[in-house]
Amino acid sequence: MHPYERIAEHYRQKIRDGELSPGQRIPPITELTEEHGVSRATVRNALQWLQAEGYVTTTQRGTFVAEIPTAGPSARDRLLRAYRTGSILAKGERKIVSSASLTVPPLYVSELFDIDPGQRVVRREYVTGTGSTKTGLHVDWYPAHFAEAVPDLLNDTEGQNAKEHPGRGNDLMAQIATALGRRVKFGRDAFHGRGATERESRMLGVPIGSPVGAGAHQWSDDAGLIVYGEWVLPPRFTIGFEYTLEGH
Repeated sequence: MHPYERIAEHYRQKIRDGELSPGQRIPPITELTEEHGVSRATVRNALQWLQAEGYVTTTQRGTFVAEIPTAGPSARDRLLRAYRTGSILAKGERKIVSSASLTVPPLYVSELFDIDPGQRVVRREYVTGTGSTKTGLHVDWYPAHFAEAVPDLLNDTEGQNAKEHPGRGNDLMAQIATALGRRVKFGRDAFHGRGATERESRMLGVPIGSPVGAGAHQWSDDAGLIVYGEWVLPPRFTIGFEYTLEGH
């Protein structure tokens, strides 16, 4: 990884995880060059990437974390955060679960989990947000038998009982790893743009038909699929992906 990419990712992670708050100032270029042992040009390149992606804004007074988030975590980012911090959410981010139940899924979900039509899976739907800004609508599907070992999969009371159970249900990937020995080893993301449906409009507070980013991810291990998720992001959100090609 080039030094400017390493510096940019360092601050992306801090912003995504909520360690740096909206409006907080990024250290000046001189300080960053000393901290990271690089040239001023390298630091400028890193800050330009962050600005282009919507993570920061630059003025004559300096560089600051964007007040209104326009960059969001990818599914991979959330997964790595869950294993790194124990929570799929960033500091200061909230999640309100609208439903969590055992249900018969659409046929394509049954095929993904390699189960017969009519068999049930766990379905969880929730909205994430920061402050007054809604950052995403999510639906996650898990094998039905997971709920026996991880009861929080069927917990739909985060929004109502947040004070009694802070963070409850935000550590599901860690619970699954502990209770079932299942830890994600393989992942695949898909992403496309389209217009918001009536349901998405209502849940995210955007006009029907407004442009949204719609994505899906599959997380699995050697034993098979652990979770299949679908998500919708409001307009103007940027999602970034990192990848390494070796031996090609």
